[in-house]
Amino acid sequence: MDHPGKRVNQADIAKAAGVSTATVSRALNGTGIVTAEARQRINAAISELGYMPHGAARALASRRSHTVGAVIPTLASAIFAAGIDAFERHLNEAGLTLLLAVSNYDLETEALKVRRLLERGVDAIALVGDSHSPEVHEMIARAGVPYVHTWAWTPRSRHPHVGFSNFEAARTVAHHLADLGHRTIAMIAGISQDNDRATQRIAGTEQGLIDKGLALHRDQIIEAAYTHAAAREALRTLINVDHNRPTAIICGNDVLATGALIEAQAHGLSVPGELSITGFDDLPLAAHLNPPLTTIAVPAKAMGQGAADALIAALEHGQPVASQELEARLEIRHTTERVMSKPF
Repeated sequence: MDHPGKRVNQADIAKAAGVSTATVSRALNGTGIVTAEARQRINAAISELGYMPHGAARALASRRSHTVGAVIPTLASAIFAAGIDAFERHLNEAGLTLLLAVSNYDLETEALKVRRLLERGVDAIALVGDSHSPEVHEMIARAGVPYVHTWAWTPRSRHPHVGFSNFEAARTVAHHLADLGHRTIAMIAGISQDNDRATQRIAGTEQGLIDKGLALHRDQIIEAAYTHAAAREALRTLINVDHNRPTAIICGNDVLATGALIEAQAHGLSVPGELSITGFDDLPLAAHLNPPLTTIAVPAKAMGQGAADALIAALEHGQPVASQELEARLEIRHTTERVMSKPF
C-alpha cells in the first residue's frame, strides 16, 4: 500500500499490527521480548505499509550509523576496485554499509570528502596511502572514529596500517633486473607529488640499484600520468637517445607498463630480447599480455579484507585498530630476461 506524502512511522506499524509502539520498537531494535505472533503481525504491517526505518534517527539514538567511509584516489583503476570490492563485502557481512568517495589524487579534495563523510556520521574511515593533509587526521581525531591507512606500510608509524611496503616491492624489482645483468635501467614512474606510493616506488628502485652498485640517474626517470598514452610518450623519450640507452624499464604500475610495451613493439623492439619491462599491481590483464608482464602482485583483496576486519573489530570491541603488514610478491613472467651483450 502506498502512502504518498506521508512517511510511515512506528505508530502506524503499531496500529496496523494491533500492538503497542513499544513492542514495535523492541521488534525493530532486537531488544526485549516479543512474541512470535506479535512479530509476525509487525512484519506483515511493515511489508504492507512499506515502512523504512529513519536512518538518522536510529543513528542519533544508538550513536552508530552502521556506515563506514572510504576515500580512494580513483575509480578508473581495476586494482583499487578489487580492494574496495573485498572491503565492501566484509563490511556487508558485518551489517555495515560502505560510503565511497574519490579524491582524484588531490589532497584538498580528499580532505573535503573526509569532512563530508564525517558529517554524515560514518562510524569509521579507510584511507589510501600516507600522504594526507594534516586537516584529515585532525577531523578524524575530533570525530573520535577509528580509521586505517591502506596501500602502504610505514614501520613505527603512529597511524594504523593494513598494507605493504611500496619501497621494498620496488627494491625487489630493481634487484631482479640487476641480477639479470641489466646495467642501464630507466623508470617510468607515477606522478610523485602528493602520492606516497609513487614516491616510495621511486625511492625503492633507486635503493635497489644502489644495492647492486648501480644508479638511477635523474634523466632516466620520467614521471607520467597513469595512462597508456603518457607511458608511450615517456618510452619514446627514454629510447630516443644517442648514448646510454636503457636495456630495461621499470614502470610505476601495470597501466604504464602496458603503454611502454605497446610503444616498444610499435618501434619494432623485441620485448624482452632488446628491452625488458616491468610493471606493478598485477592487474588481471598482466598475465595475458604478449608477452605476459613481469610485475609486482599487490595484495589488493587481502588489504580490503584486512582493513574491513580491523575496523569491524575496533567498532565491536572498542580496541585500537590493529595494523597488519602484507606481502607484495614479484611475479616473474616473460617481459624480463637476461640482458643481451649489445643493447638495441
